[in-house]
Amino acid sequence: MSIATRRSRLSMQTTGRTVRTVAAVGAAAFGLVALSACEKPTPLATVTVGSESVHSEAACYNDGKALSPKDLRHCISAKSDKKLTVTEGQRISVGVDPDVAESGWAMVVNGQGTMSEASKDTYRSFDFDQIFAPQQSPTGAAAAPKTAQVAIIEVGKGGKAKGAWQFTLNRKSS
Repeated sequence: MSIATRRSRLSMQTTGRTVRTVAAVGAAAFGLVALSACEKPTPLATVTVGSESVHSEAACYNDGKALSPKDLRHCISAKSDKKLTVTEGQRISVGVDPDVAESGWAMVVNGQGTMSEASKDTYRSFDFDQIFAPQQSPTGAAAAPKTAQVAIIEVGKGGKAKGAWQFTLNRKSS
């Protein structure tokens, strides 16, 4: 084999290695950029009725920092696409991420608080009547609502809301 042929082959091997090396470095750099663009998922909350469960990331979450009162009001009033149907007599269970439990959490149903104080439990159950309590109508008659907008609120120091998770519970007619 001539020297020119050897140099040509060596040059092609070096070029091939260089291309592979550049491609590998480029792929690694792209992977790091893609990872840095990903947001850390928010903690989850889960609502269970019977054998059906639905879980959700926070509707509002400011990286664990306090939400403004305006943001919290908006979060509590928003409708959720996370839905379950509840039949009279069933229990409704709520589960939260351990970090949320450590901070403390409360539940708001149709804009009204349902817990006397924030819970540090990761799991609590509620009676049907606690969620679908009869409400006074303008005519004075008490009727259970057909839908309950449930918000789980993470409570931080000083009672400041740090996050909110939304669920919709539909009361099944008997």
